[in-house]
Amino acid sequence: MPVPLPPADEAWHTPPDATEVATLSRGVVSAVVPDGGLTGIQRVLIAALFPAMTGYPADLDPAPVDADAFATALARRDEVFRTRIVQIMVLAALVVRPLPVEVADRVADFARQLSVDDAMLEVARRFASGSLGLAAMDFERNGYTATWSPADAEALHVSHELAGAWESAGIDPALAERWAGLEHLPPGSIGRRVSEFYRARGFAYPGRPGSAPPLLAQHDWVHVLADYGTTVESELEVFAFIARANDDLRAFSLLAMVVSLFETGYLRAGAGLFEYDTGHLARAGMATRMADAMRRGALTSGSVDFLRTDWFALAHLGLEDARSRFGIPPKSAVAVAAGSVGPWEPGGISAYQQAAGEALAESQGRTYESYGAATEE
Repeated sequence: MPVPLPPADEAWHTPPDATEVATLSRGVVSAVVPDGGLTGIQRVLIAALFPAMTGYPADLDPAPVDADAFATALARRDEVFRTRIVQIMVLAALVVRPLPVEVADRVADFARQLSVDDAMLEVARRFASGSLGLAAMDFERNGYTATWSPADAEALHVSHELAGAWESAGIDPALAERWAGLEHLPPGSIGRRVSEFYRARGFAYPGRPGSAPPLLAQHDWVHVLADYGTTVESELEVFAFIARANDDLRAFSLLAMVVSLFETGYLRAGAGLFEYDTGHLARAGMATRMADAMRRGALTSGSVDFLRTDWFALAHLGLEDARSRFGIPPKSAVAVAAGSVGPWEPGGISAYQQAAGEALAESQGRTYESYGAATEE
């Protein structure tokens, strides 16, 4: 029988201590372990997530615990806490391909006993059953964009109503002019830095041909704000940061989406522009980098929906002032050592993006400037 949520005045809100973290990791491992033991990527992911988010290591080889006993151990934890743990389970399941049906079912059973219902549980079931098209639809119907409304598009400054959250703006001269105006802001402002970010990579401003959907373009500000480059690995960091900064639990679907695109390939396309490219989370150091991005997102000031932020209202702020405004902590030393780089460092731009930036500069009759960005040495 599911363990009910505690009354609000009886719920624990203190961070978990080492003993509880051992219990939590025991439950996560028990829920997601396939026959034969944790996969290599599951092991490094869980090992990275727990110390990043709690300060304590995970027990990766625990005695198994069933869903009822685990839920009973979390009886005093509220719905948000329980859901975050279920989301870690889902994440650790989504990195397995093929995903065994029994693992997806077991994670769902743990969630049920915890009195948690997360939309990505159904996505995991779809992946396990091979219903990839239906899973893609579930991301749209039940994830971050499920509550998207025309009012949300105000922060995007498009000139006409979009048919969907990830819809392209098409040719929108007013929108393109607004973005181009960032080039004239003071040096060091976040808006000016975003314009340099675009010029270095040959990205088209929203409203111009070949541009990203306006909602997806919102995350480019976060690349600059949170100091992440633009390789696929850095995209995993950016969306981990965005997803965890938002207290709306549906934002987790953004992280589930990019993992499904850039690790397993369960999704073939997403966010109106991204196409799948597998195996990136499994690369050395990436679990550490993604876990640190989640930590940094969790530590931002309050709940922040970076994709619904009106960035043009903040574009004049100095970059450091913008970081202070959102309370963004620095990257951890272990993430930097694992290879996390900013957009103006070696490794912070792909060879394709650099070539596109050079071609754009040539077409505009100007000298190419990378602003410090360089391909990996």
